[in-house]
Amino acid sequence: MADMDVCDGKKDAADLGVRLKLVRKIYGISQRQLARQAGVTNATISFIEQGRVSPSVGSLEKILSSVPMTLSEFFSLELVESDPIFFRSSDMPNVGDGRFFCQLLGGSRSQRAMSILRTVFSEGQDSGPNPLIFDGEVGGIVIAGELEVSAGSDLALLEAGDGYYFGTRRPHRFRNPGKTDCVVISTVNPAHAIEASWGSVSQIGGVIKGDLRHQAEKAD
Repeated sequence: MADMDVCDGKKDAADLGVRLKLVRKIYGISQRQLARQAGVTNATISFIEQGRVSPSVGSLEKILSSVPMTLSEFFSLELVESDPIFFRSSDMPNVGDGRFFCQLLGGSRSQRAMSILRTVFSEGQDSGPNPLIFDGEVGGIVIAGELEVSAGSDLALLEAGDGYYFGTRRPHRFRNPGKTDCVVISTVNPAHAIEASWGSVSQIGGVIKGDLRHQAEKAD
């Protein structure tokens, strides 16, 4: 095979082979399809993926251009993730408070660029009497029930399948006006913004305690 070096299973060739196989999976094509698109033999693709041969830069670039993918993109693919990537429900901590159930996905990851939350608003529950304001973005989709969302001067009642996405410098608030639980899957970006968002332990805890105090004062 021209422009190929026999590698006898060397680490670099094995890594390259794993990467090429991953590229095929990403694009959903077989070895035969990739070989045909790149104008090489099926055996060439097979030997590269097995780590038995190492293509020249030019040959690899030719193969990748048929996908298409650049050399830079190819070598920047992450093959191994040091943090866990799959989570069972029991692995997701409840960052809510009592009546307010809010699970955080990937809370154990050492670095997070966003916070993904599964939040359950019980009947009549809301994110508090005061609008939330922080630097970032928030987006979510209602999975069950109804959710009233106010953001700045905009107000909407969302049902299952509806969603929202806005910059969080706009004062915003969430409320379940329905008679059943409202379930929302949402994302807060950046991750640290959760400390000021409606999924925050301190924020929610303070809101609930404040509501209870207000109710007690009214009762007196």
